[in-house]
Amino acid sequence: MKEEFKPQKNKIYPEVHVDNFRELLDYTTKQFSDRIAFSYKKDATSKNPEFVNVSFKKHHEDVKAFSTKLISMGLTDKRIAIISHNQYSWPVSYMAINTGNMVCVPLDYLLPENEIENLLIRSKAEAIIFDGKFLEIFKNIKAKGSTNLKYYINMNSNEHADDILSFWKLLEEGYSLIKSGDTSYNNITIDNDKMSIMLFTSGTTDMSKAVMLSQRNICSNVSAMTTLIKYEEGDKVLSFLPLHHTFECTATYLFCFFIGFNICYCDGLRHIAKNLVEYKISGMVCVPAVLDVMYRQIWKNIKQKKLTIPIKIMMAISNFLLMLHIDIRRKLFKGILEPLGGALRTIIYGSASADTKVIKFFNSIGVRMIQGYGLTETSPVISCESDKYQRPGSAGRPLFCEDVQIINTDENGIGEITVKGPNVMLGYYENEEKTKEVLVDGYFHTGDLGYIDKDGYLFVTGRIKDMIVLKNGKKIFPQELEILLNNSSLIEESFVYLSPTQNDKLCTKLVYSVDNDNLKGKSEEEIYELLKEEVKKVNLQIPSYKNIYGIKVTNEPLIKTTTQKIKRHEEIKRILG
Repeated sequence: MKEEFKPQKNKIYPEVHVDNFRELLDYTTKQFSDRIAFSYKKDATSKNPEFVNVSFKKHHEDVKAFSTKLISMGLTDKRIAIISHNQYSWPVSYMAINTGNMVCVPLDYLLPENEIENLLIRSKAEAIIFDGKFLEIFKNIKAKGSTNLKYYINMNSNEHADDILSFWKLLEEGYSLIKSGDTSYNNITIDNDKMSIMLFTSGTTDMSKAVMLSQRNICSNVSAMTTLIKYEEGDKVLSFLPLHHTFECTATYLFCFFIGFNICYCDGLRHIAKNLVEYKISGMVCVPAVLDVMYRQIWKNIKQKKLTIPIKIMMAISNFLLMLHIDIRRKLFKGILEPLGGALRTIIYGSASADTKVIKFFNSIGVRMIQGYGLTETSPVISCESDKYQRPGSAGRPLFCEDVQIINTDENGIGEITVKGPNVMLGYYENEEKTKEVLVDGYFHTGDLGYIDKDGYLFVTGRIKDMIVLKNGKKIFPQELEILLNNSSLIEESFVYLSPTQNDKLCTKLVYSVDNDNLKGKSEEEIYELLKEEVKKVNLQIPSYKNIYGIKVTNEPLIKTTTQKIKRHEEIKRILG
């Protein structure tokens, strides 16, 4: 029997509720049927690419056919890993595995071969569905025989070859099985509460934890989000964050699919701007790092056209009129919105803190910004802004079905964020000790610090493990200082840390771009002095105990995860050598 918990009241629309992925697929097929669910280019490298559109009904049929084939291969109740860049065969595989009573193990495509092999061993996966770019890696792993893998399935081949199976051939064979009377898929009963997804947290394979999620965990999250955000028929979302990450999988794929969006696959991070225009994208799910790049590029173009002052005046007028319920933003800033495709209306962002200046800018030009917060262990969303309620700087309000409590608060009301609800994971696979550490009396201890204001908005101030405590007891959140540093047009990104070699003084590593017009032709010494001045400006804005003293300057990007979070421990190791 599950413990009862106190829900938060955060609903502006009636909930559309499902408990598992079969119910989700049945709902979308019934509601949207012939509407386009997925769009992608057959060959993104072609000068005149062919666009492929897949309806909701066709997607459901593909899932059923592929799952039928996997069942016929004896994979029911087995673990199947997926590793791939975003492409249509990823959601087909994911849904086929889950609706066929198998366990899906999504893997990070940026991992090196040894870590991929290690995670396959730890997960006990018996099949791997992979992007064709990884063919040689899996040939090597197959030759070693160190894993439980029995089947190797290539997403990008059309024929079986050398014991490497073709995804598309298996799909075709699944259709043939159904045509010949195979009803095994129809006879499956889903256990909503057993492990259906095994997700590895970021970190080295020895440190990463395997999060066990059920279909009810994830579907409770997707269902709850329908009470906050609505879209229009014909809306399109661009999928470019890695699908193995629970934020992209839940927010872009599952949620947008559930409410009838057309999901369009990006050609790659470098092609986001082009794809926004090609597909006429109206919605995006992204991380603050991507927002920062977009923001800087827009202002760079504005400055080059010497329109800085006119644009700021227009924004002030527009925001004033908005208070009078007169919205002319999209007409007034059409020139800024056109390079973004002209249709972009909503951006959902999360995974890290965003600069309020960037949020306010996009809101000012007519792009609604909706921030969410969560972790892999919570499927992932804990809180989210809505169509009606936003507060820049906050992570929105907790989902209506979750109870969020702040514990061990300090004098400012900041403490650890804990959450209880149907979205909280089953536990860590084969790690009872770690599970007991984070799951206490039904509440998941996030390891994040934050507070809830008088109106119920959740503010996340930083990670407990990242918090810097000075010898005098003062607490500093490095992300707060990094946002201020990154406001500089000369700084691409920054990393703030406490250096044991400099008498426990705060230091920063600053990354600049060699393409920055203001730094071109400058020597390394000149660039250092210019960035040093930027640090001095930040120091004037903050209390003296937060002042930054040591500075390192480089044009090499910081070490980050696939969702652009800084790998802080790895950066410290690199800095300290």
